[in-house]
Amino acid sequence: METALITGASSGIGYELAKIHASKGHRVIAIARRTDLLNALREECAQMGKGEIVVWPMDLAHHDAVNTIMQRLSDENMAVDFLIKNAGFGTFGLLVETDQRQTEEMLRLNIVSLTALTHAMLPRMIARGSGCIMNIASTAAFQPVPLMAAYAASKSYVLHFSEALANEVKGTGVSITALCPGVTESGFKAAAKMENSGLFKRRGIPSSFDVAKFAYKAMQEKKTLSIHGWINSFLARSAGFFPRNLQVIIARKVAEK
Repeated sequence: METALITGASSGIGYELAKIHASKGHRVIAIARRTDLLNALREECAQMGKGEIVVWPMDLAHHDAVNTIMQRLSDENMAVDFLIKNAGFGTFGLLVETDQRQTEEMLRLNIVSLTALTHAMLPRMIARGSGCIMNIASTAAFQPVPLMAAYAASKSYVLHFSEALANEVKGTGVSITALCPGVTESGFKAAAKMENSGLFKRRGIPSSFDVAKFAYKAMQEKKTLSIHGWINSFLARSAGFFPRNLQVIIARKVAEK
């Protein structure tokens, strides 16, 4: 039985990816802070009669979380075939008006823990000669975004880290995929307090399930960069054709309330 370890599995894209992997008959190690939501995921997947959901409630922003994960994998003799790092959150507003501790926690989760888990897991995959790693970045990674300055910068790190790593592991049998969704119907909007942002005023915002289906296919195809939606793809790829100061101005206009 193949095993998928998914962080941020209690809601949104991570939740839907966990269900997709379970539907394929995989064992899913679901990691998130909310035990109640993880248990709801396990119950929903159990009704499918496929796969297996293993629930590991923990806060990945904690400095010892990655060591705990690796020790549990070793103790239970589990090898991870699919590593999906969806855990993360955003903050919205002027940096001087946002909580400093919350921003630091976001950077630990979006960058530090993602990197640490990759660093710990990758040697095992390379030794086996197989494995798929997916990092959830964002279309915000392609340009600076005022009112989401730290978040967009953290996702830029995820994108560049993934693309560089994909080059490093060529020929090892391991693939690295950076998924860049645009605005998605998930818990992100409420968590980042973005209900009034222009980003969420558009019509036709995709569901987490739609993005998760796209993500699963991209990982199976071992794509290095995968941007959900042709409009998102066009805008992200064309950002570099505009002067950087204009990119920032446009990004703020879009993000503003």
